[in-house]
Amino acid sequence: MPRRRPGALIPLEFRILECGLEMQTPTHGFHGFLLARALQDVSDSASLIGHGTLYKALARMAKAGLLESAWEDPASAEAEGRPRRKNYRVTPQGATALARARAEQPSPLAAPAHAARGIA
Repeated sequence: MPRRRPGALIPLEFRILECGLEMQTPTHGFHGFLLARALQDVSDSASLIGHGTLYKALARMAKAGLLESAWEDPASAEAEGRPRRKNYRVTPQGATALARARAEQPSPLAAPAHAARGIA
């Protein structure tokens, strides 16, 4: 498998940034499960992206500065009777990387699901 160029986005990262920008508001970000559902809807896939794959990509993108993340207030989760969520936001650096990727290539959202997973 060829190495990717420094700064280049793989299709999953491209999709995460696109969906993330659509989902976030000035006051609220998005969480992983909600993002997985949005990615499923966009790709017309019958199943969710593997959560291990998605969360590794989110962590990698946060480390690279494309996303920022923060755990929600425990009281909010407790009040709703669910586990805490880690919320994400696309950073200005992430938005710039997406704009650069869009200029270089068409959206991989139109690509078949197997192409997004790197399967020939």
